[in-house]
Amino acid sequence: MKAVLEFNLPEDDHEFEMATSGSKFHSVLWDMDQYLRAKIKYAPDDMSDDTLQAFEQCRSQLHEFMGNYNVSFD
Repeated sequence: MKAVLEFNLPEDDHEFEMATSGSKFHSVLWDMDQYLRAKIKYAPDDMSDDTLQAFEQCRSQLHEFMGNYNVSFD
C-alpha cells in the first residue's frame, strides 16, 4: 500500500509543513515527557510537595492530551 500527499506550493506551504513535521512534534513531546519524568523521579528532598505535584499533573495532562488525539510514544 502506498499513500501520496500532494500539495500546491507555495499556496499550501502551511499544510505541507504540518504534514511533514510529525517527527519533530514527536521529538518535542518525547523531550517534554522525559523532562517532566526526570523532575519527578529525581526531585530533590527540598522540593515542595506543591511543586512535585505540579510536575506530576503536567505529565499526566500531557499523556491525557496525547490519548485524546490517539498518539503515543510506542
